[in-house]
Amino acid sequence: MIIAIDHGNSTVKTKNFTFPSAVQKHANKPPLANDILEYEGAFWTISGQRIPYMMDKTKDERFFILSLIAIAKEMLYTGQIPEYQGINLAVGLPPEHYALMKDRFKEYFTREKLSFIFNDMPATINIKRVFIYPQAYAAVVPQAARLKEEPRIFIVDIGGVTTDVLLLKNSAPDLQFCRSFENGVIPMTNYIIGKINSQHGLKLAEEQIATAIVGDEKLVLPSDIINDIKSYAKEHAERIIDELRENGIELKANPVIFIGGGSILLKQYIEKSPMVVKAEFVLNEKANAIGYALLASQQMKKATS
Repeated sequence: MIIAIDHGNSTVKTKNFTFPSAVQKHANKPPLANDILEYEGAFWTISGQRIPYMMDKTKDERFFILSLIAIAKEMLYTGQIPEYQGINLAVGLPPEHYALMKDRFKEYFTREKLSFIFNDMPATINIKRVFIYPQAYAAVVPQAARLKEEPRIFIVDIGGVTTDVLLLKNSAPDLQFCRSFENGVIPMTNYIIGKINSQHGLKLAEEQIATAIVGDEKLVLPSDIINDIKSYAKEHAERIIDELRENGIELKANPVIFIGGGSILLKQYIEKSPMVVKAEFVLNEKANAIGYALLASQQMKKATS
């Protein structure tokens, strides 16, 4: 069984689920929580407090716990959790960190005979193999045949904390040219929350900022505050494009595919930028996870052929 997980700084994505990169440990079983994982004598639940940004997600057990929850949710999606399941895990790393972190990631996830209880259902899994791929590239794998026609194309992944950039040459990733910038959606949102609080005396939640940016009419906020939020979001999108240009990523002279939740959120501003001449958007935030699964499936077929 292949299970693909995209470990984002803001959210964890699988082929079928998205949930916050936020987990809380309990000594006793919480009475009202959903999706309770019992593992090694402790209870874990998804919380509202996101894990602070870590370049190295192997530093502690929290992202492994999130992965167990993701695995359990994916197994439940296909039916009942079996008592024993062999897992082939497909995960990814930012292109700039891929060479440095891939061995550490593989060691972190490769484990045998892991027993846990998820939502009162016991299971034992064996993570037999761990496949690790570059983020951003995985998200456009379904388009690989078409991208061979492009001699150069940038993939820009605007995520929770970082914006990661990868250059493709005739659809092949050039890992000698990859960049990562800490200008994702979370820094933008924190900035906007602070500005709105200081200017209007109103402390907004992250989801209210995102809802205002996309223009959801159900949001109950004064129009001047909504306009300010959109103005700050537009400025942030422009800063991202300016920082890319300053680092040799010229989107006025090269086509680009934007991926990631941040790209979806800021799409309206990126499309209007005169500094971006040919842009496509992957609008499925699970695209990396879908790509990891496809790459792992192809790799396993080659190994057995």
